[in-house]
Amino acid sequence: MTDINQYDNNNSGVLFKNDRKEKETHPDFRGTAEVDGKAYYLKGWKKVSKKGVSFLSLALDAKENATPKKPAPVDINDSDPF
Repeated sequence: MTDINQYDNNNSGVLFKNDRKEKETHPDFRGTAEVDGKAYYLKGWKKVSKKGVSFLSLALDAKENATPKKPAPVDINDSDPF
């Protein structure tokens, strides 16, 4: 049995169905990939060519260049003792 910490993820990735898709422009799949030791976010869209052939269009964004999402604003009620 191989120790999971010894597994080499280089030049590979994984995609999962995007359960947060709200708009048609959002990716159908999301995941991560590692290429030459650099981590990326991976996105995929199901598309159909002009000839009617289904395919998957992919895009990668470097994790280090990704803009972190801002947390939702918190309503603070100063009159609340807790």
